[in-house]
This record gives sequence, C-alpha cells and structure tokens, in this order.
Amino acid sequence: MTARMKTAVLILKRHGFKGLILELKKRYFVKPLPGFREMEQFFLDKTGLEIGGPSWFFKGRLPVYDKIKTLDGVNFSTSTIWTGAIDADRGFVVDGRRVGRQYILDAVDLSPIGKDAYDFVLSCNNIEHIANPMKAMEQWLSVLKKGGVLVVVAPRKEANFDHNRKTVAFGHLLADYENNTAEDDLTHLEEILALHDLGRDLHAGTMEQFRERSLRNFENRCLHQHVFDMNVLKELFGYFELTVIESMQLDGDYVVIGRKR
Repeated sequence: MTARMKTAVLILKRHGFKGLILELKKRYFVKPLPGFREMEQFFLDKTGLEIGGPSWFFKGRLPVYDKIKTLDGVNFSTSTIWTGAIDADRGFVVDGRRVGRQYILDAVDLSPIGKDAYDFVLSCNNIEHIANPMKAMEQWLSVLKKGGVLVVVAPRKEANFDHNRKTVAFGHLLADYENNTAEDDLTHLEEILALHDLGRDLHAGTMEQFRERSLRNFENRCLHQHVFDMNVLKELFGYFELTVIESMQLDGDYVVIGRKR
C-alpha cells in the first residue's frame, strides 16, 4: 500500500467518508491562487528546484508543474513518510513523469548543487520541519539566480495539530542560525509532546508511539520544530533582502513569494 493510500485509509477511519471527500477536494480539486496568471511568468519555461515534494500545492493552488522547463527535487532521505521509497536514478518524478534530477540532500546543505543554478525554488510545508530554517533559506538562496523567486508555503497552526503552540519569535530563529543549530536538535521536544494535538495528526498513533517517533526525528523529520505566522515569515524574507512580490493567508497555509535582488 502506498503512502497516499495509507493516508486515505487513516482519514476514512478517523473522519469518515465526508472527511475523506473534503481532504480529496482540498488536495486535488482546488482552484489556482488569485493572481496566478500574473505569477506564471516566474515559472513558465524556467528551471527550478523543489525542496521536498512533489507537493499537491504545486499541482492545484500554485499549478507550476505543467509550466516549467525542468524541475529538480531535494529530499533528505531515500524514503520518507510523505513520499515512500525514492529511487534517485529515476529522477524527480511528478505524476509518473520525470521532470528533472532527484537529489538526496539535507535542505540545510545544498553545496553539491552549485551556486546560482535555478530560476525559482519551491518549498511547501517544509520550513516548519527544519531545526535551523534560516540556514536552510540561506542555502536555498545560494542556488537561486539573481532575480529568481523563492516560494515558501508554511502551515497555519490554527488548521493543524500545532494550534496549542506559540508562534516562534524571529529572535529565536536568528539565535539558531548564529549558533549553527544542527538538524538533530530536540530543544522543542517537551513543548511539542505537551501541546501536540494527536487527534489532528493522522500518522502519530498513541502518545507513546508519537514520543518514540519524535526521539528519532533526525531519521524521519516529522516534528514541526517551529510554528510560523505571516509576520515571522516576512521577517525571514526581509533578513535575506528578498523583495516580497506576493503574500497571502489561505485557510490552511501562508504563502510568501520573494525575488532575490
């Protein structure tokens, strides 16, 4: 059974047929973002890199997969909870079609790729899983050409299992960056265990199973290390001197698109 099928079965068990239909509509029957036609120019026949993925967001809400020239992918492991097994030799595959190369790299170290390689970089629901998100953004921008765009999609805590947690302060992210916090960091584990809403986490299991999985976070990267809102996302973009060309709050996510100066 594929990871997608397992998720569907879990949704059906926990939320019934109606919940499954709502989730399918959210992922596969959604309209493009307002203003997408104006944003197409940044992706049309361009070369890009996606961190994680492939993502439903870039099929429906910001449907760029059928616009691009090539798209390489970066995943931290050859097997993840979201993708299942990854065969890097097949390349980065979207809906059965190879669209570019598949890199097995950590999001905080893209040095094997080289500088200024891409016209755009995509990241959907990745930044919250990264212990040192500013180090990651620095790397993403290192492979982005001058004038290229970075798209970051981050979940709104109100729409998921983080709704009891506080939004991270920019100063905390900056401290992690300056201290070179590593991706095996578990500083936030006790807070997460205390405030994580298991009822909204389909794959977490019992509290004991969730704790066990969390202790192995470096292997699976399931933890939401930090909780973001629009203000802190814009602070990140400002720190790296990105010109914000689009920002919006959706039901479940924040979207920020910035251009590298």
